[in-house]
This record gives sequence, C-alpha cells and structure tokens, in this order.
Amino acid sequence: MQSIIDAIESGEIKNAEIACVISDKEDAYALKRAEKHGIEGIYVNPKTYDRQAYDDAVLKILKGKETDLVLLAGYLRIISDSLVNAYKNKIINIHPSLLPSFKGLHAQKQALDYGVKFTGCTVHFVEPDLDAGPIILQKIIAIEDGDTDETLSERLLVEENKAYREVVKLFVENKLEVNGRFVKIKK
Repeated sequence: MQSIIDAIESGEIKNAEIACVISDKEDAYALKRAEKHGIEGIYVNPKTYDRQAYDDAVLKILKGKETDLVLLAGYLRIISDSLVNAYKNKIINIHPSLLPSFKGLHAQKQALDYGVKFTGCTVHFVEPDLDAGPIILQKIIAIEDGDTDETLSERLLVEENKAYREVVKLFVENKLEVNGRFVKIKK
C-alpha cells in the first residue's frame, strides 16, 4: 500500500487518488499509514457480520466512495462472488508466486519446498476462485542458494512493489484490455 501511496504522491501515477483504506483488522498498520497520509481509514469488524453481509458492507462503502478500482494489499479474506461481480476486472490482487503455481498462503515456502529455481509475483484481476483471475503482469526472480522464507520474501517485495505500481498506472491510464483470461497491455 505504501508503494502505491508514494507513487500517487510523487506523481508517478497521475490522475488517481485513494478514496479510502478498508481493513478487517482494527489495529492494521494500513490504517495508520492511511491516517498519516490524510486518507480515510475504515475498520469493518468481521465479527459482526457473516461473510456475505461483511462483503455487502464493504461494497456499500466502495460504492459510496465512487470507487473505480479496488486494490488488495495484505487483505487475506476470500471475497464473495457478489463483491467480485460488482467490480468485475476492477479488483486487483498481488500474489507472491508465478501463478498458477503456489496459490494461497505461504507461497514462498511452497516454492522453496518444491525446489523451483525461479519464483516471482503475479498481479491479477480477482475472480471468485482463489488466485485464479486473469494475469496482468508477472515479475521473476531467481531463488538463491541458502534462501529462506524471509530472504526470499524480502527480495520479492521489491519486485511486488514495482509490479503493483506499474499495474495501477496502466489501469489509471486505461491501458489494460481484458479478453477472457488474457490481459493485453495497450501501447
């Protein structure tokens, strides 16, 4: 999230503003970051809703803010079909693997355990299935001898930040064209 805030504030991403930050964790650092940058932070308590009602509450907030794009950053909840469908090809997630490999949690550990030589990150549109939406952009890094979850995650985070900023900029500039599973980046 900080990378996106910085890119907007620096002018790297033009004609964009962050309408709000929504979290399902009251003490999420994202809410503190938002406050520091004058962005409204909203905590939605998941204990007061069932899954569908929670997403309905989030959807109401997003619609009220006239949100054009939803970015998931450290948001580990599975999103309901109704929320995904309300923002078809307008919810973007980043995952720390080269999807479709190593879906779900602990992707770096999965990659290390499997013994792959390369991993990376994937920025994709969100669909109802977990980590399955159309792929927008991927960045690749080599796995080095002696890598641990921590060292791999640290090196990968640099690429994740670059990739997410790049995709948000492309979206804002209307340079993404989705055709089924394929995303074309227009010149």
